[in-house]
Amino acid sequence: MNKFQLAPWQKKIHEIIYEADTPAGKFFDVALLILIFISVLTIVLESVESVRIKYGEILFVIEWCITIIFTIEYFLRLISVGKPFNYVFSFFGLVDLVAFLPVYIAIIWAETHYLGVVRILRMLRIFRIFQTL
Repeated sequence: MNKFQLAPWQKKIHEIIYEADTPAGKFFDVALLILIFISVLTIVLESVESVRIKYGEILFVIEWCITIIFTIEYFLRLISVGKPFNYVFSFFGLVDLVAFLPVYIAIIWAETHYLGVVRILRMLRIFRIFQTL
């Protein structure tokens, strides 16, 4: 197997993630779209002090769950393409990375909590979904 051939399981992941014309691909895109909207809504709600005081813990859990899902999705995209570096440095690859990386960076450097605003870039991921519809 040369380095650009995908195993059957990688081909199946690729079909689900990149091919919106399949039932699984459509489901994946719709689920991703819902997660993006929930994520953006969570970010907006966190910016309202009264909401953050009352529901901060719930918003924190939601944000982490979505971040973990986006992280898994990013790595699934990497392993389901023949040339992962092409994806990493593509526009959507960079947008996907920026969608979850600030959350992890904020763990390491607490003073980077302002990077949370960058998470709003998750909305750019919507364009990929509309591109495939």
